[in-house]
Amino acid sequence: MNEIIRKRKSVRKYDLTPLDASVLDKVRAQIEKVAPLFPDIRFCAEIANNVKGIFNVKAPHYLIFGSEEKDGAFENIGFIGQQLDLFFSESGLGSCWLGMAKPEEKTASALPHVISMSFGNPAEPLYRELSEFKRKPLSEISDGTDDRLEAARLAPSAMNAQNWYFAAENGEIRCFRKKTKSVLGFIYTKMHSVDMGIALCHIAKESKDFYFIKEENVSERKGYVYTGTVKNSAT
Repeated sequence: MNEIIRKRKSVRKYDLTPLDASVLDKVRAQIEKVAPLFPDIRFCAEIANNVKGIFNVKAPHYLIFGSEEKDGAFENIGFIGQQLDLFFSESGLGSCWLGMAKPEEKTASALPHVISMSFGNPAEPLYRELSEFKRKPLSEISDGTDDRLEAARLAPSAMNAQNWYFAAENGEIRCFRKKTKSVLGFIYTKMHSVDMGIALCHIAKESKDFYFIKEENVSERKGYVYTGTVKNSAT
């Protein structure tokens, strides 16, 4: 398994000293390199110095993710953002998804805000042992056998809820997210969809070839919504 996936953690304590301009330039360059899950969906990822909202984390910098409102937009942002989360960890920087934090000031892009991410030099251990992950066993979130499911299991999710389910068969993985019934249904649907994109990023990192396709006539799973199937070829 990818070494960073095996040891990354969400960092919530930072050295508040701003990063050097050269480091921020590398972050901007990395943003240009990310591979979207859905290339036809316009998105943005901008660096900001402040955010507002509950469950905020004080950090020197934040990424502000925006997207056009289109089917698959939230999964796309999760997929893109997790590539950057892994980049930060590999580069010796800490980062953390912030589901309820919004930019304090207007961003350059007019695309609607989706989610934010803190980043900077960590003021706590950057990595953890595999035994320190608090995750559900594979038997609770999947059926079938596929080595990539372990990477998905280790993916971060809102409140560590892991509201996803994976059905693996013949080298393919059908992906489902949990249905929401709360009065806050839209918020939870957004977070579960972003989480799915995050998990798909981990699956992609473990795949030689990765394609995500929405199939027709997929059997329903009670309490879940089908989001797509991971395939090893485009056909």
